[in-house]
Amino acid sequence: MDASTVNQVVGMDLGDKYSVLCTLDEAGEIFEESRIRTTSAGVAARFEHLSACRVVLEAGTHSPWVSRQIESYGHEVIVANPRRVALIYGDHTKSDEIDARTLAKLGRMDPELLSPIRHRGAETLAHRAVLTARTAMVRSRARLIQVARGITKSHGQRLPSCGANGFAGKVKDKIPAELAPALIPLVEIIDDLTRRIRVQDREIERICEETYPDTALLRQIGGVGAVTALRFVLTLEDPYRFTSSRSVASYLGLRPRRSQSGGSDPQMRITKAGDREMRRLLVQSAHYILGPFGKDCDLRRFGERLAARGGKSGKKRAVVAVARKLAVLLHRLWVTGETYEPLRNGNKMKIAA
Repeated sequence: MDASTVNQVVGMDLGDKYSVLCTLDEAGEIFEESRIRTTSAGVAARFEHLSACRVVLEAGTHSPWVSRQIESYGHEVIVANPRRVALIYGDHTKSDEIDARTLAKLGRMDPELLSPIRHRGAETLAHRAVLTARTAMVRSRARLIQVARGITKSHGQRLPSCGANGFAGKVKDKIPAELAPALIPLVEIIDDLTRRIRVQDREIERICEETYPDTALLRQIGGVGAVTALRFVLTLEDPYRFTSSRSVASYLGLRPRRSQSGGSDPQMRITKAGDREMRRLLVQSAHYILGPFGKDCDLRRFGERLAARGGKSGKKRAVVAVARKLAVLLHRLWVTGETYEPLRNGNKMKIAA
């Protein structure tokens, strides 16, 4: 569907309670400006009986379900990436009405200017919600543990050192009497969160086994557990949409930025594009691979070589580089279904020698 065949284009600026619409006619003139409630009933009332048209909206909290519902009525839906469209995020006279008009005009002229994205399926989003809920619980527990330790230190005492999973059981009998009213409720909440996190972990294992058996291929790598493997599969959703495994690292924001001009080509930080939590998990796995419990493998040897010649920030750069290579390797294992060989490159070097 191009500009010459579009009957109507609707720009839709999604809001939490109301969404603003701007409709362009065949000539590209504003035909109607209105607003609807951002509810399933509101979307249905506006689009269910409307003749097939192109609807343009921004990616956001409501865009996944709104785009699916509008598509179910036979409309073409384009979801714009607001971070890539300067006319949207950089407008100094920004308003819902102006955003709706901008979306409609860009969608009619050339949808590629909107850097359109594709939302994940409903089942994928539901499974990602399990991971998101677990992450929230883990972070809440860590914060509460930090508060408990801080309160104790401020009174000249310390709680025993231990991991988060065993915190409640180990410190419950070590709480100073004068701090019991403050700390016992915290410890009880921490204990409850630990139990609930274990329940989530079992659910994640079940999802991996029953719905995403390919995660077993990814978990062959030491340091990659069920949470990381499942998040990787749900983030990429379709591994074959990437032309090469190397492009996965860029998709996850692990590729260095570049600002080359003339003879200047400075070394820059990574882009940090894409899924932040997935990138954090990859970096966490890289820390494990390079840490005291990491087994000997090509990834570890690669990271150690970088760290050895990198100066002060060598270890940090090595961790990010290993995370980048890990992303590529995970995608490769997923696509090929191969058995992971920890020292594949090392063995090749031995044979060549």
